[in-house]
Amino acid sequence: MEHREAVGGAPSLLRLRLLLPPRRRPPLWSLRCRALDSTRPLAVEGGLGDEEDEEGYEEGESYFSVTSSRLSRVDYLGESTKGDLNVRREHLDALDGNGQSTLHGPIEEIAWKEAREAESLLRELGIADPFSVRHFPRGIFCTRTLNLRSISVIGYDMDYTLIHYNVMAWEGRAYDYGMENLKGMGFPVDDLEFDPDLVIRGLIMDKDKGNLVKADRFGYIKRAMHGTQMLSTSAVSEIYGRELVDLRKESRWEFLNTLFSVSEAVMFMQMVDKLDQGLVPAELGPLDYKGLYNAVSRALFRAHVEGQLKNEIMAEPERFVEPDPELPLALLDQKEAGKRLLLITNSDYHYTNKMMNHAFNRFLPNDMAWRDLFEMVIVSARKPEFFQISHPLYEVVTNDGLMRPCFKANSGGLYSGGSAQMVEKSLDIHGDEILYVGDHIYTDVSQSKVHLRWRTALICRELEDEFDALIRSHVQKEHLITLIQQKEIVGDLFNQLRLALQRRTNSRPAQTLAATCMDDQELTESMQKLLIVMQRLDEKIAPMLESDGEQFNKRWGWLSRAGLWDKSHLTRQIEKYADIYTSRVSNFLHYTPFMYFQAQEQTLGHDAHSYSRRQQH
Repeated sequence: MEHREAVGGAPSLLRLRLLLPPRRRPPLWSLRCRALDSTRPLAVEGGLGDEEDEEGYEEGESYFSVTSSRLSRVDYLGESTKGDLNVRREHLDALDGNGQSTLHGPIEEIAWKEAREAESLLRELGIADPFSVRHFPRGIFCTRTLNLRSISVIGYDMDYTLIHYNVMAWEGRAYDYGMENLKGMGFPVDDLEFDPDLVIRGLIMDKDKGNLVKADRFGYIKRAMHGTQMLSTSAVSEIYGRELVDLRKESRWEFLNTLFSVSEAVMFMQMVDKLDQGLVPAELGPLDYKGLYNAVSRALFRAHVEGQLKNEIMAEPERFVEPDPELPLALLDQKEAGKRLLLITNSDYHYTNKMMNHAFNRFLPNDMAWRDLFEMVIVSARKPEFFQISHPLYEVVTNDGLMRPCFKANSGGLYSGGSAQMVEKSLDIHGDEILYVGDHIYTDVSQSKVHLRWRTALICRELEDEFDALIRSHVQKEHLITLIQQKEIVGDLFNQLRLALQRRTNSRPAQTLAATCMDDQELTESMQKLLIVMQRLDEKIAPMLESDGEQFNKRWGWLSRAGLWDKSHLTRQIEKYADIYTSRVSNFLHYTPFMYFQAQEQTLGHDAHSYSRRQQH
């Protein structure tokens, strides 16, 4: 029998120390080194490594075993126990035989003591505990419980996932090339400049009306811009009061899924102004907003297809790529923990190789190269179709990118095309054993989840800026909420008095005896005073609400919110399709490859208490 690793837990160094008899218990720092010593392999429960030395703590002995796929089950949170660490029963029995009663007694008392000792040791090691990291701009946030120990394969997108570009540089040059193409088509563009603050990820282009809109989680439009001019609240209500955003209607709505969408949205909004001003030449034909969008889309697509932009980036990657020294180390941890890593990108081989060499090789130890990290590399994957249908598979066989057709992918290979089903078959794994990490909500996260039930992680770099902006706005937001709460209390009294007056007018008693006994003048004067207070509060609250979130973006407010309390449409998409989300892949370095991510409490309108806050001790 085995003592299994607890749900949500990771192997405790203190626990390792307690399992050793006192006469053989090494100093704590010595034990930490031994716990990480790769010369003491872990046994695989139900597989290889079941034989062990019975002579105690000797070289090669395995105190633990790892749950194999064959013997895994589902825990009480519905997650697979595959990859969990187990303590061998004979070692627990030996512990009892030596009079070690530390683990006996009510588990509540043991857990209370162990948790405090673990917190103390984490501080001593200089490691942030999971609760602290959760409230940190580079935390990993969980929407659906995910046991990383049960994940066998982690696949990565490249652009804006493993490789983060300077948005002003990359999207600015994409804008420049796109505008040059529009100019060649006859559009007036000479006086226009790239303005990345004009848009944020998660907005939606209304191709019928020439608008850019921000919707809440239900699809109701909260803010809108026509061309480059923001619309008033009343105008938004008049235009969209009866409409909901439906992303399934692709002919009308275009969701900004990724930072790659920034240049396109800026171009479209600026050209809407030109069309409204009558500056688009008549020889281009009668153009409506949808036709204008199609022209912008073609111009930008041509910029990508012709390769000028990527050639420029490959020639000077240091201008465009923001280095992250922690990133290769995070992947190295995962690989050494037994995860098989995949790179699945839509970029071609030459571009992929250049970018990965630049971003990875200089930060890897022992003359490793980026290819050494990955079990399989797939370029020109043609996502999202990669997750939906099969395409021909080619093996890249030379450094120059020469390819030959093949029918099966093998470990260590470099391929072009193919399909996700081919990956599963080649690696002998199925959906929930794979975690796919990408920045595009639709192409990377939604389609791998919907078609294959892969586990998913979304990379959204803007989370860091929003987190910092939330901290800066904390005092202002507290003031705003206080005013809103005061208005709610004053408004409640006003409404009660109004109802009392209504009943009195109809010769009926008020809600209470005290309200019934109020004289007419007192009732009327109280209502007048309260109404004036509420009107003055509205004058204060309205501009504060309008400016809420401007620390992140002056036009659109928060990335994750739509209005003071509600979630944005972007946040709804993240919750629906991403099991975890974070600002960058290197944030995995702040955790471990054995992390058990648990979704936080989702409060409801009728909840009396919130349990998500950490208890103070």
